[in-house]
This record gives sequence, structure tokens and C-alpha cells, in this order.
Amino acid sequence: MSILSKEMVLEALGQITEEGSGKSVVELDMVKGLAVKEGKVAFAIEIDAARAQEMEPMRKACEDVVKALPDCKSVTVVLTAHSDAGAAAPKGNGQAAPHAAAVSGADVFAPGVKQIIAVASGKGGVGKSTLAVNLAYALAAQGKRIGILDADIYGPSLPRMLGSNKQPEVTGSKMNPIAVNGIVAMSIGYLVDEDTAMIWRGPMVMSALEQMLRDVNWGELDILVVDMPPGTGDAQLTMAQRVSLAGAVVVSTPQDIALIDARKGLNMFRKVDVPVLGFVENMSYYVCPNCGDRAEIFGHGGAREAAANLGIDFLGEIPLDVKIRETSDAGQPIVISDPDSPLAKAYTDVARGVIEGLEKSSAKPAPKISVG
Repeated sequence: MSILSKEMVLEALGQITEEGSGKSVVELDMVKGLAVKEGKVAFAIEIDAARAQEMEPMRKACEDVVKALPDCKSVTVVLTAHSDAGAAAPKGNGQAAPHAAAVSGADVFAPGVKQIIAVASGKGGVGKSTLAVNLAYALAAQGKRIGILDADIYGPSLPRMLGSNKQPEVTGSKMNPIAVNGIVAMSIGYLVDEDTAMIWRGPMVMSALEQMLRDVNWGELDILVVDMPPGTGDAQLTMAQRVSLAGAVVVSTPQDIALIDARKGLNMFRKVDVPVLGFVENMSYYVCPNCGDRAEIFGHGGAREAAANLGIDFLGEIPLDVKIRETSDAGQPIVISDPDSPLAKAYTDVARGVIEGLEKSSAKPAPKISVG
């Protein structure tokens, strides 16, 4: 059992002083969102946005002093500027706000990754994470080298759905992603307890996402699948603006209320010039395992119709089936646990559509959006 505690971390951080005042980062209340789990430490240092570059040595000093503590296995430290929270907020016309300093995109954050795709939804509860995990495995089954990033800082589900709660190992200054059934993965859930509430402001979330891209040894990958949180907030804009996304997959259930939110997600990606590879209709229909009767509980065909009206591809429909839920909860998604089943085939069809969409969009690369 780990002996490392929050109190020990704060005591160590009390040695690190802010140059201007001579006071410690703890005295100045600069340490935010501290989480400690089995020797893994994560926190943010709140700073003035204008001093971000000069504060990097202090961030590194905080990282080093904590890393030196007994039983410390990994440290994740990000700089955040609360005053910068509005930087990613939309302007009145709905366009993403511009930023000053240039960040060149995926070649900076994950240089060995050929393409990064986002799996997104306008609202929660539509099965986006289940789709993202099974899609990742289905892409791997097509011969692709695949990684998956859990971008949901507030509600990470990847460790449970992949059936792995290993602690990321550190090589040099970077963490190694967790290898599971032929793919590699990273999530804030590997760094904090499952029950820990991440009470972080928007800029802290943005910094954590960037660090999980930049400070992870992703290696050489064909596709990195990003499981996005629901909605169109800070995390979504961070990924859409600061990373060269090759495309996005939008997940919805058939009913009108879900499709309204899915359209919002689509429009967000369009406004930041990210190609939308297509819609997926999840929980599309239910087939009784006893009698074989089919029931369209949430309606049917809404996502297909919306895709046609919006001029994007329809990638496929995934049925509502208890086996999908059971295998995901057990950490053995259906594409891995029963790859020859009709359920797994539904995800394989989506994967093939994604590959085709990426091949088409690669002929006309999406522009890189430089932001700070």
C-alpha cells in the first residue's frame, strides 16, 4: 500500500517558492486539484497567463520535488491560468475565439501519430465511450496501430471499459500508455481513484488534456481515437483547436432530442474546420433474444436522415443489446470478447467507414489551427 499522501505532497511543495514574492506555491494557494492515488500524483499550478513561459521552470521544480518523495511513482503537473478561462469561449457569432501564440498541432503533441480522430456527442448517455472503445478495437482488427485517449477529465471511463487499472510507468520525463489487447490507452482515471471528483476549472482541464498528449510516449500509431466528453465546452474546443484532428465521428441515439444536440456537435467541428467523418446511430433498435422480435425503442433512422440532410456520411447503426453493456462493464468490449458476432460486425462496419472517410479527407488535409 502506498504511503504517499496529499499532506506529504503539500509539504514538499512548500519548498518551491515563487520568484516575485519569495513565498511558496502552497502559501500562495497556487496548487489546485491535487489528487494522489497509489503513488500517482496529479495537480495544477495556477499562474498569471502572461507569465506562462517563465513559470515553466517552477512547474518542473514542483514536479521534481514531488517525484523525489518516497513511494512516488508518477507526477502530472500542469500550468493553468484561471484568467485565461474565457480564451476558449465562443464569440457572439459562435466562432471559436482566436488565440495569439502558435501551437502547431498534432506534430507537437503526438509526433508519432499519423491521424487523430475524435468520437463526440452533443449530450451524455448516448453510448459514446462504448462506441469509442469498440471502434478502437475494430480499427486495430483492420491492421491499424491504434491508441485511445480518454479526454473526459470529469468522468473517465476508459480504465473500467478496457479492464485495466495499471499504473502508467514513466520513462524519462514521459509516461508510457497502458497496453491492452493490442492497443495503447491513457486516461486521467489511471492517475486518480475511480471515486475521486476532479473539481477542476476549465483551463486546468485544457492543460491536463494537452499534457496527456504531449507527455505520453504514444509511439508510432496510425490512428489515435479520442473519447471526448459530451457537449461543446472547454475540452472539446481544446481538442478541436489545439490538435490537428483528421476527423470527428458524432454519436447520437435516434430520438429528436439527442439529434438536436448531435447537430450542435457537428456545427462546432465545422466552425473550427475539423472534417466530420459521419454520424453513428447508437441504441438504434432492440432484438428480443427469446422471440427475435425487433423493437425500435428510441425510434429508428433519425441519425441516418439527419446525416443525409446535413450532407455527411452515415457510418452505421449499433443495436441496443445487453451484451454490449455487460462486456463493456466487464472490461472485455464485444469486439474483443465476441469478434465474430453480429454486434461486433456492426462496429467493424463503422470502423471501415471511418477508414474510408480518412482516406478521402487525406486527399484534402484539414487546416491546422494555430492557437495559444
